Amino acid sequence: GEVEAVGRNVKQFQPGDEVFGDLSLCGFGAFAEYVCASENALALKSASMTFEEAAAVPQAAVLALQGLRDKRPIQPGQKVLINGAGGGVGTFALQLAKYFGAEVTGVDSTRKLDMLRSIGADKVIDYTQEDYTKSGQHYDRIIDVAARRSIFDCKRALSPKGIYLMVGGSTAAIFQAFLLGPLISMTGSKKMGALIHKPNKDLALLKELFEAGKVVPIIDRRYPLSEAAEAFRYLEEGHAKGKVVITM
Repeated sequence: GEVEAVGRNVKQFQPGDEVFGDLSLCGFGAFAEYVCASENALALKSASMTFEEAAAVPQAAVLALQGLRDKRPIQPGQKVLINGAGGGVGTFALQLAKYFGAEVTGVDSTRKLDMLRSIGADKVIDYTQEDYTKSGQHYDRIIDVAARRSIFDCKRALSPKGIYLMVGGSTAAIFQAFLLGPLISMTGSKKMGALIHKPNKDLALLKELFEAGKVVPIIDRRYPLSEAAEAFRYLEEGHAKGKVVITM
């Protein structure tokens, strides 16, 4: 959105600035016409980025970036698998993994595979036809957005020093990763767990990557605010390719 007014202690912004950010630590309010946000919850939007593109970035891209970098940075040539690669977090994770020089495998449904190839996937797996945990392939990093498999099955698909991070899925699946991941990690060199992301930490970097053409928000559909309920119904169906955006 656009900054309307600033507090007297605000140094980074002024009225008229176009900004973007994650409001989850500021009481939410993404569907509000006006909202109060702390200075550290926002970053200046790129002039070449539309408001719709900016809205698609803050949580999904930050999750993807931190999942690939913060536990142990991805190295060129490493093998990365993204389960649920066709959604909001997944499309960012795929592009960022390619930026880091990884060989990337994207897992999703049949209708999303061509899109995954178009944004850089080296290999794709149709989860309706193949279970990646039983393929015999091993990966240095698994970013699991969908969490359709037991973490014990996912461990089987890791390389000897691989890392599995759950960044989405059901409450039960995330709880399992939080509870069992550290215990599994203590028994060997493979590391497993759920990602606790740091909101807004990397907005400036993601802005730079967007301006350099390394990361592009994939937006499937745009809905006016009056059709927000329909937007959520579409999301719940699991068919969205990338992000769904509400326009104000």
